[in-house]
Amino acid sequence: MPTISELVAEHADENPDGLAFASEREKMTWADYERRSDALAGHLVAEGYGPGDRIAAQLPDGPDVHVAFVACEKAGLVAVGIGPRAGTQEVDHLMSRTGARTLLTDIAGLWGEPPPHERRLGPEDVFLLNSTSGTTGLPKVVVHDQARWFAFHELAVDAGELTNDDVCMSLVSAPFGFGIWTAHVTPAALGAPCVVLSRFDAATAVELIERHRVTVLAAVSTQFLMLLESPAFRPEALASLRVMFTGGEAVPERRAAEFEDRTGALVLQFYGSNETGALSRTTTKDDRPHRLRTAGRVIESMDVRLFGDGQPGCKGPLLSRGYLDDPAANAELFTDDGWMLTGDIVEIDGDGYLTVIGRASDFIIRGGKNVSAAQVEHEVGTHPAVALVAAVAAPDELFGERVCAYVVLRPGHDDLTLGELSDHLAERGVSKETWPEHLVVVDDLPRASGGKVAKGELRADIERRLAP
Repeated sequence: MPTISELVAEHADENPDGLAFASEREKMTWADYERRSDALAGHLVAEGYGPGDRIAAQLPDGPDVHVAFVACEKAGLVAVGIGPRAGTQEVDHLMSRTGARTLLTDIAGLWGEPPPHERRLGPEDVFLLNSTSGTTGLPKVVVHDQARWFAFHELAVDAGELTNDDVCMSLVSAPFGFGIWTAHVTPAALGAPCVVLSRFDAATAVELIERHRVTVLAAVSTQFLMLLESPAFRPEALASLRVMFTGGEAVPERRAAEFEDRTGALVLQFYGSNETGALSRTTTKDDRPHRLRTAGRVIESMDVRLFGDGQPGCKGPLLSRGYLDDPAANAELFTDDGWMLTGDIVEIDGDGYLTVIGRASDFIIRGGKNVSAAQVEHEVGTHPAVALVAAVAAPDELFGERVCAYVVLRPGHDDLTLGELSDHLAERGVSKETWPEHLVVVDDLPRASGGKVAKGELRADIERRLAP
C-alpha cells in the first residue's frame, strides 16, 4: 500500500504539469506539490524536529494544508490538524493535549533540503492527530493512520464509480474526517485534481465548479443547502456534477431531491464519524428512496451490530485508533470487548439499510419524553420558508426542557412565526411533541471547527434569551 507522499511523487514523475489542487487564489501542479512538500519537510528536519514529533498546522483550506501534511509525513513527523476556524482556546488546548512542538500558520518561505527517505512514515504509522468537531466543550483528539483512509477510499471509488478522469471539489475542512478522504486521500490515490476553497463561499463554489468542470462534490448538508439558496446558483453551472457526497449532519430528503433535480447529480453519503470511519453508505446503484431516506446499506467489513436501545457499534478496517491518551473518553467510545460506538440511535431494516433516528446525546428531554433533535430538524426543514434549521433544548422550569428551533430563512421570505410553523406541522400530521415551542430566526447558524452547527452556542444563546 503506497502512502500519500509516495503517490504525490509518482504523479509528479508521470504527470508533472497535471493539476493537483486549485483554489480561488492559486493552482498547484503535482510537480509543485512534490517540490513544496519536500522543501517544507527539509526545513522541519533542519529545525531539529525528530521522528515522531508532533507538528500542528492551522492553515486555510487551500493547497498549503495538504503540503504541510505531506511534508510532515516525509519528515517522519505526526501532523496535528487544527481547523482554520478554531479559536485561541481550542488551539491552546490541542497544542497542549497533543504535545505539538510548533504551530504552522503560514508556510511561505519555510524551505530546506529534502529529508532523508528513511524518515518517511508508512501506511500503518500514525500520521495525523485531529479533533472531534467540538460542538460542545473542548474537543478530544483522534488518532489516524493512512491505512484506514485508503480502505475508506476504496469504498468511495465503488460507491461513486470514481476514476482518474474525475475532477473533485471538497468544501469540507481538511483536518476533519470528511475532509481527509475527499481532499487529501482520494484525489491523490486517483491522481485527480481537487478544487478547494480557503473559506467557504457559495457563490465562489458555484463559479469554481463551472470553471473546472467539477464532477465529484463533497459538502456537508448545510453547504449544499447554501449552494441551492445562493443567487449565483445556475443549473447549467453545476451540469458537470455526477455525484455529491454529503453528510456530517442529517441530510434533508426534500432538499437533497431538489439538488438532484436541479443539477442531475446523485446525492450519496457515508454514515459514520471521525472516529469510526463509516458504518454504511449509499451508492450510485441505490434507488432514490434509499439514497435520500436512509444512510445506505451497512458495510459488511465493518461488522456492525446494535447495542442497547439501538446504538451501533462496529469493528473493521475503517476505525481510527481512538482518542489520544484519554482512557476515560476511550472507555465511552469502546465497549468492554472492543466495539467502537457512534453515539447515535439507528434502525437497520431487513435489507441491511440503516436509518439514523437521532443522536444518543442529541435528544431534547421534555417532561421525561425524549424528542429527537434530528426529527425536529427534518420536519421544520419542510416548511417552504426554511433554508437551514437546528433544534436544541430550551430550559424550562415545568418540563425541564422544551424544543427550540433556530432557523435561517430562504431568500424572499422575510419572516416566519411560531404559529405559522405550527400550522405547517399540523398540516403534515407531525406529532405535537416534536413541534418547536420556541422559534428564533437568525441570519446564519454558528459553526464549530468541523463545519457542523455549534449547538453548544445555540443552547447558551437560548438560555440567555430566556433568562429572567
